[in-house]
Amino acid sequence: MSQKVLLNATEINIALNRLACQLIEKHDDFSKTVLIGIQPRGVFLAERLKTLLESEYKIKDIKLGYLDITFFRDDFRRGQKPLEANKTKINFIVEDKNVVFIDDVLFTGRSIRSALTAVQSFGRPLEIELLTLIDRRFSRHLPIQPDYRGRQVDAINGEKVKVCWKENDGEDAVYLVKN
Repeated sequence: MSQKVLLNATEINIALNRLACQLIEKHDDFSKTVLIGIQPRGVFLAERLKTLLESEYKIKDIKLGYLDITFFRDDFRRGQKPLEANKTKINFIVEDKNVVFIDDVLFTGRSIRSALTAVQSFGRPLEIELLTLIDRRFSRHLPIQPDYRGRQVDAINGEKVKVCWKENDGEDAVYLVKN
């Protein structure tokens, strides 16, 4: 197994700042916008963006939630081992709000399809957008595309994209892993 660095810590920081600026261009003061990190790995990216928007760009009162999609997935009963759910933490109504789903890697699109179903329990959003750090094009099973992307990666089926966060993995980096 070999791995190649796609993004180092500096490049991730640059991408995060660019994504934050793109969000500000579209959502201004975030008074009608909520951020929702897709559990489990999208939460790290969502937390980073919220912190960046508040500290560097002085945006106040950003609403951030976490959405667990485990039991909304179309494959959750197909595996041999039981799935472990994460926590959903959304302390606000999404009714008539602009929702930005945040996930680390967009691969087949199935997780986002599940999130679209799961979020309906919290109201009917005005609009839903997708922000992803890594967009694995050429691997989509559904017609889902990100509105905001940090980097587009061409990875073939035998390759995986691994996103590491300092908070969880001890370093900020994105790797292309070949089996």
